[in-house]
Amino acid sequence: MTPRRRRWSPGGRPPRAGFMRNRDGSAAVEFALVALPFCFMIFAVLEVALIFTLDSVLENAAIDTGRLVRTGQASAQGMTATEFKAQLCSRMSIFSGDCPARASIDVRVIPQFDTTPPDPLAGEGFDPSSLTYANGNPGDLILVRVWYQHPLLTTFLSQGLSQIGDRTAVLTATTAFRNEPAG
Repeated sequence: MTPRRRRWSPGGRPPRAGFMRNRDGSAAVEFALVALPFCFMIFAVLEVALIFTLDSVLENAAIDTGRLVRTGQASAQGMTATEFKAQLCSRMSIFSGDCPARASIDVRVIPQFDTTPPDPLAGEGFDPSSLTYANGNPGDLILVRVWYQHPLLTTFLSQGLSQIGDRTAVLTATTAFRNEPAG
């Protein structure tokens, strides 16, 4: 009995060489390697877009609500900090549902525009103890500041945007003006 001869491919290469050239599943493997980072990047872009939208809405709400103080409507109604926050939150459109729990306000009379008021983000975390509310009198300089704590879902963004260390971005809106004359 003669031993069987192995048949190799016509080029004289072993069968494994043909296997190495076969690329039938390479697209699936490449997609598996790229899919997770790609999805993560898309989600991060969407979250950044949400933060920019929220920041714009917050800025407009602070300006519009500050106008109540500027025109004397807040003083005429005897508006309190809680009522001011409710007015602010009503102007937050799609973000109004979480606004009362996430927003903090500070409305104060300042002696001049280059005044530096206390910063609740100066220490560890967010310290609202220095925040006040005052409608002021006609002709007073008023500073309206609003902080909105937005939880972040993307780990990469929380490392770069979180100012208080708990995966929360703190957005700030500020407006300053002189109260209009009464009457």
